[in-house]
Amino acid sequence: MTLVELATQRTFRSLRIRNYRLFFFGQLVSVSGTWMQQLAQDWLVLRLTDRALPVGITTALQFAPILLLGIWGGLIADRLDKRRLLLATQGAMSALALALGVLTATGSVRLWMIYLLALLLGFATAFDMPARQAFVTEMVGPDHLANAVGLNSAVFNSARIIGPAVAGVLIGVVGIAPAFFVNALSYLAVMTSLSLMDPEELYRQAPVGRSPGQVRDGVRYVWATPTLRWTILLTGVVATLGLNFRVALPLLARFSFHGGPSLYGVLASMMACGSVVGALATASRARPTRRLLLGSVAAFGLTSLLLAMVASPLLAAVALVPVGFFSITWMATANSTVQLGSAPEMRGRVMSIYGLMFLGSTPLGAVLVGWLSERYGPRSSLLLAGVTSVLAAAVATLVHRREATHEATGDTPAAALRSRPARRREGAPGDRRSPAATAGGSADYRRGPGRGAGRRAGGRTRTAAGTRRWWEWPA
Repeated sequence: MTLVELATQRTFRSLRIRNYRLFFFGQLVSVSGTWMQQLAQDWLVLRLTDRALPVGITTALQFAPILLLGIWGGLIADRLDKRRLLLATQGAMSALALALGVLTATGSVRLWMIYLLALLLGFATAFDMPARQAFVTEMVGPDHLANAVGLNSAVFNSARIIGPAVAGVLIGVVGIAPAFFVNALSYLAVMTSLSLMDPEELYRQAPVGRSPGQVRDGVRYVWATPTLRWTILLTGVVATLGLNFRVALPLLARFSFHGGPSLYGVLASMMACGSVVGALATASRARPTRRLLLGSVAAFGLTSLLLAMVASPLLAAVALVPVGFFSITWMATANSTVQLGSAPEMRGRVMSIYGLMFLGSTPLGAVLVGWLSERYGPRSSLLLAGVTSVLAAAVATLVHRREATHEATGDTPAAALRSRPARRREGAPGDRRSPAATAGGSADYRRGPGRGAGRRAGGRTRTAAGTRRWWEWPA
C-alpha cells in the first residue's frame, strides 16, 4: 500500500460506516442548496435596498433565535430521538425556502418578508444545529468522531464552492427565485438519507429524562470543565468579531470592487476551496491539539489582515484561499475538542452552548460589520477580524502558560481543592450527578436503540479529552 493510499484511507475512514455515508452525501446536496439560497438572499436584499446595513440585519435575524433558544434546543436534542428531530427541522427549512421562492417569483417580495422568513429559519436552526452536531457521534462513535467532524467541514465547504458558483450563474441567467426553489428541493436529499439509515447501527445514548434545572446543569458542566470553557470562549470571540464573511464578502464584491453576483460567487468559492483543503487536512489528524487550535486562529487573523490590504478582485480571490484554510482548521479543531470533551448525556447541551457562541453571536457581529462597512467601507470589517483573532490567540496562549506555571507549582484553586478531604466518594449514594459527569469524561457506547446508556466497566473509565485541563492538551 502506497503512502497516498494510506493517507486517503485515514482521511476518509468514517465513510466506511453506512449510516454516516448516507448522511455525508445527503448533506453535500442539501448544504449546496443552502449556500445557493444564502447568496441569492443577500443579493435580493442588496437589489431591494442598495445598502449594507440591511444585509447585516437579515443575517442577524437569521441567527438571533440561536442566541435566544440555542441551549433549550440542545436540551431537546438530549431528550428526543435526534434522527426524527432532524427530519422535522429539515422539512420546516424546506417549506421556508419554498415560500421565499414563491414570493420572489411572483414579484410580491418585500424587505420585511425576507426579515420574517430569515427569523423563522433561525428558529428551525436553533433546534436543528445541536441535534445535527450531536448526531454525528451517534453515527460513527467516539473513535471516528474527529475524522467525521473534519469530513463534515469538507462537505460544508465543498458546498460553499458548488452553491455560490451555481447560484451566480443561475441568478445571471434566469433570476433569483430559482435558487430558492432548488434549495427547497435539496433538503429532500438529507431527509431521504435519514430515512434510509439503520437505527440498529447507531451508537445511541439513552434519552435524558425530564428534571428541573437541566439547562443550568449544562452551563455549570461547561464552566467547570476547563477544556470546554476556554475552547468555547475563544470560539465566541473569534466568531463574533472575526468570522463575518457572510456579510463582508457581498459588500466587498459590490462596494469595494464594483462587481455583481458572479464576482461574489467567485470570492465565496475561492474561500471555500481553501476551506475544503483545510477540512481534509484536519480530518487526517487523529485528535485535536491545543497548538493546532491556537495556531490556526492566529493564522486566520493574519491572513484576514492581508486580505484587507489587497487592491484588486484577483488578489482578493487568491488571498481568500488561505483565509478559508485557516478558518475551517480552527472551527473543526474547536468542534472536535468540544465533542470529545463532553459526556454523552451532556453532549446536546454542550453543543448548543458551543453553537450559541459560534452562531448565536452572529447577530451582534453581523450588525457591527454592516454598520462598519456602511460607515468606513467593507475593508474595515476585515481589519476587525484580523486584529481581534490575533489578539484572542495571544491572550489564550498567555492564559495557558500562566495556568500551566501555576499548576506546576501547585498554586491553583484546583490544587487547593484536591488537598481537601473529599466530602463524598465518587458515585456515592446521594450524588445526583451521573457517573460520566463525576468522572469528567464520556461513557462507552453500545450500538442499538436504548443500549448506549453509558455503561462503563466499574463506573470509572475516563476519556483523556474529558479529564484534561486546557493547559494539559497535547501540543
